[in-house]
Amino acid sequence: MKQTHRASCHCGAVTFEADVDLASESRRCNCTYCAKTRYWKSFVGTDDIRLLTGAGNLSDYRAPDSLWPPGHIHHYFCKTCGVQVYSKGFLDQMGGWFYALNLAVLDDVPPEELALVPITYEDGIADKQMEPPRVTAYL
Repeated sequence: MKQTHRASCHCGAVTFEADVDLASESRRCNCTYCAKTRYWKSFVGTDDIRLLTGAGNLSDYRAPDSLWPPGHIHHYFCKTCGVQVYSKGFLDQMGGWFYALNLAVLDDVPPEELALVPITYEDGIADKQMEPPRVTAYL
């Protein structure tokens, strides 16, 4: 069941609300981007994230070597502290536009509850997002 959670970057310049079901699947990927940033994401709809403060403090990064069509995945970071808060993208297999919420930025979820979130591993480096990579412990 979706619940509304408060979320923010490290310095607090960017704050938002996110509707997410923490009992549903989250994802960790081994692609070069996700592995380097330790991105732990939960896919949510385009109405499930509501920016409260800091729109002018967000920076947009798009990986030039993305396996998807270039420019279709936007990673949003706080310009001050550098924390990625979410990504927004467009993929046909996701039904169009979506958000990928960084679960690490949820402010009101205790570690014990985060530890229960189910994780699905993606072999993004091989462009096999529906299959787990051989090694997942570092993700």
